[in-house]
This record gives sequence, C-alpha cells and structure tokens, in this order.
Amino acid sequence: MKHLIDIQNLTIEEIDELIEVARDIIKHKEKYAHKCDGKKIATLFFEPSTRTRLSFEAAMLELGGSVLGFSEAASSSSAKGESVSDTIRVVGAYSDIIAMRHPKEGAPLVASLKSIVPIINAGDGGHNHPTQTLTDLLTIKCEKGRLDNLTIGLCGDLMFGRTVHSLITAMIRYPNIKFVLISPKELMIPEYIKKDVLEKNKIEYCETTDIEEYIDKLDILYMTRVQKERFFNEDDYVRLKDYYILNKEKLKNAKEDLCIMHPLPRVNEISTDVDDDKRACYFKQAEYGKYIRMALILKMLGVK
Repeated sequence: MKHLIDIQNLTIEEIDELIEVARDIIKHKEKYAHKCDGKKIATLFFEPSTRTRLSFEAAMLELGGSVLGFSEAASSSSAKGESVSDTIRVVGAYSDIIAMRHPKEGAPLVASLKSIVPIINAGDGGHNHPTQTLTDLLTIKCEKGRLDNLTIGLCGDLMFGRTVHSLITAMIRYPNIKFVLISPKELMIPEYIKKDVLEKNKIEYCETTDIEEYIDKLDILYMTRVQKERFFNEDDYVRLKDYYILNKEKLKNAKEDLCIMHPLPRVNEISTDVDDDKRACYFKQAEYGKYIRMALILKMLGVK
C-alpha cells in the first residue's frame, strides 16, 4: 500500500487486518516498542489539530521512531507561497512517511502524486478522514465486539462532517448495517452520499431532526460538532451550533449497551454529565486512535 487518501483505498480484508494488529498492540505493547527504530514520520498539519497530530506522533514514538513537522500553515513555507507539491518533495527527503492535514479537499491526493514516501491523509477539508474512520472501526469492534448487525445513529453536522462521510463508506461493507441520520435540515447528509453510497448499495436508512425519536433503537450514537470553520456565514453557525446537546435526560430510553462516540473536539453537543455514563466511549475512542495509527504506520512502512 503506497498511500492512504480515502478509506476506499483499503479492502475490507486490509481493514480487518489493521484492526487485529491494533488489538494485538493494545495487549502486547512491549512487542512493538522498537519496530520503527530509525524511522521518521513527518506530520504536516496546515490546519489545527490536537488528537490526530499528537496520536500520529505518539504512535511513531511508541514504535521507536522519531517525529518532525509543523502544526500550522503559518509556520511552514506555504505562508511564503510554496505549493503543496514542492513541500512534499522536500519533506519526503527528510522522512520515511508523511501524515498530512489540509483545509483544501484533494490536497493530500495532489501530494501523493509527487511524493517519494507514503502519504497518509489526516483530513482534507470536508472530504475525507480515513484514519479517523479506522479509529472509529477499532472502537466499535472493541466496544461492541462486532462490525456487523448494527444500527448507527449519526448526529449533528452531516453535511460537512468528513468523519461521517468516511464512516458510512466503510460501514456499508459489513452485513446488516442501518443508519439513522439526525441533523437540522440545513446540515443534512449530502445527496451524493445518499444516492451513490446508501441507495446504490441498498443500505437501509432514515432521516430525522429529532435525536430522541430513534434513540431506543441505536447500537451506536455518533455525535459530531457543528464546525465553525466550514461556515461562510457566522450567523448560520451561531443559529445551528447548539441544535443538539446530548444529556442524561435524552439517554433515558437508550439501550444499556449503547456506544456513544464523538471524533472530538467536543464543544456543547455532549453535556459533561454524560462523561461518567458507562456508555460514553469518546475518550477511549481517542486512545484507540493511537493504536490503529501504529498498526497503519507498520503496514505502510512494510514492517512485519
């Protein structure tokens, strides 16, 4: 595997293999402590990030490798007008693998066409975020014990939410998956996802604006924030940002084994009174992200 730009670059067999390696890392961390001795990852983040950037860096450090890179565009030569292609050509000479986040859709794909080392898309605008999807799949597997026969509620910003788009694309490959799409009308799932992904593959789904309408039927509730950085009009953001706030009261009819997920950062969409609920999995989800990225780095570097 040369590059990971889209979750569809991975076969279901490769996804399952990555999940099993990640689960083995969780159980036997010491076995992997020197697998990447002498290797370097460059984390090129043209857009702010906490979990994704630090989990990539922690992943490589725990594998025995080292890290270089930048955490904002202003601290790179892109602030001087350097193109993504030129940046990638240079950084590829300093590293063995690159994780890249960029606000423009398609930028990691452009980078991959010029790179001499593997490129991992760490998020490109509202388009794709494949390693978050791998994190989500590992979380579901560890918390629910399966990736099939699930009813998944996706709540919040379904229009711009790249994590939602990637997760749908990945989960439809598993048997008997159903989706409940919960959003305000202005942030409904894009038509191309409904037509080209869900309907084309005969996946059962329904849409609602009411988070409590179907909560008793959900195995997974995946909350997302309304992303200020994706809005052109601040008034629209202010009007929609607190549209959904999950609290204990709204969970009263939910299943006892519901898995509540969130790609983070959280703003107001999950009340802190949910944090101590045994069904809250979002902080564990962030930790799982490190392990799946360890597995991915090993695979992309060809380390056994």
